[in-house]
Amino acid sequence: MTAPLRAALYLRVSTARQAEHDISIPDQKRQGEAWCAARGYELVETFIEAGASATNDRRPEFQRMIEAGISKPAPFDVVVVHSFSRFFRDHFELEFNVRKLAKNGVKLVSITQEMGDDPMHVMMRQIMALFDEYQSKENAKHVLRAMNENARQGFWNGALPPIGYRIVAAEQRGAKIKKKLEIDPLHADTVRLIFRLFLEGDGVKGPMGVKAITCYLNERRLFTRDGGRWGLAQIHAILTRTTYIGEHRFNTRSHKDREKKPESEVAIMACPPLIDRDTFEAVQARLKSRDPRMTPARVTSGPTLLTGICFCAKCGGAMTLRTGRGSAGGTYRYYTCSTKARQGQTGCEGRSIPMDKLDDLVAHHLEDRLLQPERLETILASVLDRRQERTERRREHLAELHQRIAETDQRLNRLYDAIETGVADLDESLKERIAGLKAIREQAASDAARTEAALGNAGNQAVSPDRVKAFARVARRRIRLAGGGYRRDHLRALAQRIEVADNEVRIMGSKSELLRTLVAASGGKSATIGVQSSVLKWRARQDSNL
Repeated sequence: MTAPLRAALYLRVSTARQAEHDISIPDQKRQGEAWCAARGYELVETFIEAGASATNDRRPEFQRMIEAGISKPAPFDVVVVHSFSRFFRDHFELEFNVRKLAKNGVKLVSITQEMGDDPMHVMMRQIMALFDEYQSKENAKHVLRAMNENARQGFWNGALPPIGYRIVAAEQRGAKIKKKLEIDPLHADTVRLIFRLFLEGDGVKGPMGVKAITCYLNERRLFTRDGGRWGLAQIHAILTRTTYIGEHRFNTRSHKDREKKPESEVAIMACPPLIDRDTFEAVQARLKSRDPRMTPARVTSGPTLLTGICFCAKCGGAMTLRTGRGSAGGTYRYYTCSTKARQGQTGCEGRSIPMDKLDDLVAHHLEDRLLQPERLETILASVLDRRQERTERRREHLAELHQRIAETDQRLNRLYDAIETGVADLDESLKERIAGLKAIREQAASDAARTEAALGNAGNQAVSPDRVKAFARVARRRIRLAGGGYRRDHLRALAQRIEVADNEVRIMGSKSELLRTLVAASGGKSATIGVQSSVLKWRARQDSNL
């Protein structure tokens, strides 16, 4: 008497929601067991894949089944599935794995699509696999279209929200509950603090970089939402996420290969803003200026005064330094349009200008026109108004935090009174509630302390007419070097872009950067903006090159 064939069941559903509600898995198992019993197969193992797509092989139970099926000797002779789509929805991958199992004597069978081993049935299985793959892609397309529309209507599609937000039920449509994002008061101030540290610093030091912010938060035990330590990638993601200005971007990358999608396919979901747009754009500009991929280190640390900020007004190309020799044998330098230098007049008709002439022109204009107290007060008036508005918002937020602390204390006291009088028992749920209220109170107290410190720093940084005059005097003196020439970092603190046209030179700068430079300079610090450098610290640990 021959031994019965040994069978292994492979059961799969596509989504975690289906798995949670036991949709399909029990039915697949019941039908599979009945099918094996009717044919006299011995069921030796069952592999259950709860909530996994069949478009790829990134499935733990599937991998375990394949590894068992190709091991020698194989623990089973047949893999039983409800339909071939449960095994794979990619015709190439299905055939590849079928043949891999067949080499070890293991056969794949479907209880609803029974096939033989002859060429015609193999062809039929392949055709079915092609239809399954097509159906899967069509379903994915329709689901994605619905999710994009859901996002455009302002509803959350799922997953963990960005830090500073929480998910709340918005409305019910039939059996579905639509959800939206709202600001999470427990962590919103941490996000605002990160933006403030990047642009303004903590009041002791100037603006911080991503690494400095990471260290600042970890050293002060301001942990992440999960209670962990901050990392560089998390801080950078917060600083670049448009969700914080009320525009959450959905469908930005391909699900399969994580490739970036074109902008036309991205859906914008409206949500409550945490950061004002001016602050966000100032952060992006500063990040871009510090990115080595956008601004090479040689641009920020090279010897040429205007390299990296000087552009041709006609084509927008960079004005780069060129050298030549005069009839007397001397070397002269000039800025010229890089497009014209590479492609000639057909590329751009932009002009060239002697380096010393343009350097002097820009520096003299900044000294004579910008660095005058009356002109500075006029330029900074709108920025100072926004700072005043921000200070008022901080005061309002501080009052809200104190109110939250008081309300939380009242709720805790009521719980303590209920426990003491025997009205409530101190069970696990009550302990969790008390712990949650304590966490809210501690976070609110921490946020209030930071807000008070920020208000104190803002008061210390008030810009008075005397401070403006002192800044103008110091900046005019510091912009020039003792032996002739100019300090490039000081000049770049005042001007971030220079455009050279045929009949004029346009000098542009950021009012916010100018104000931060003014505050830092009048506070006794160097009137500079941090610039990149690719120079390593020499003998950082005093352990070599003695």
